[in-house]
Amino acid sequence: MPLLYTIGKLTVGNMMRLGWRPKVEGLEHVPQTGGAIFAGNHLSVADELFLGAVVPRHLAFWAKAEYFVGNGVKGKISKSVLTGLGAIPVERRGGRAALAAFDGAIPVLKAGDLVAVYPEGTRSPDGRLYRGRTGAARLALAAGVPVIPVGVIGTEKVQPIGVRVPRPFTGPVTVRFGKPLDFTDRPGDRTSLRQITDEIMAEIQRLTGQEYVPRYAPRKGEPAGATPPEPGPEIG
Repeated sequence: MPLLYTIGKLTVGNMMRLGWRPKVEGLEHVPQTGGAIFAGNHLSVADELFLGAVVPRHLAFWAKAEYFVGNGVKGKISKSVLTGLGAIPVERRGGRAALAAFDGAIPVLKAGDLVAVYPEGTRSPDGRLYRGRTGAARLALAAGVPVIPVGVIGTEKVQPIGVRVPRPFTGPVTVRFGKPLDFTDRPGDRTSLRQITDEIMAEIQRLTGQEYVPRYAPRKGEPAGATPPEPGPEIG
């Protein structure tokens, strides 16, 4: 576990667990060793904070590439922090640029680490669960690792969209882990990737009880129902 990540767990992680006392279910499904992908719903920026706080191992999150190349003191600090946390840079515009994130995540997974992704591609605008993008499925097949479905409940009240700091005395928050899903025997064609993604989303919905919306959640600046570039990693 990177030193900065360890420090974060002892400080921010303990603050999240003590301040909001999240209820954790299914922690026995988190593998003690070996690589795996955590695929969860995305209600809030706080999802990553709670997930990192309750998972005992290091979790590599995808972060926007611009955070790694900022100028000035602020940019250097951002790059140093994210690198120290073991984050993986990703280009939000998709296409060939986004494939670099897969190149960064695959060796991490094959080396036995954990990677967290959000198949919806962005935070839910209304608390519902939107159609998943196929990046998690592609990554699972390429790295040969299982997918752990994750359902987070209540974080949209802790840190709603547009709020910069988690609100105290809000909750309750629940983090649920489902049984590992093994897709290593599946083909990697487009139809199979779509089926795998739909199975992952069905498990996430089972954990959260959210209403499912069979279309992609719009990203900032996109019209509702816009078709995203594929393949592409999923970050918040």
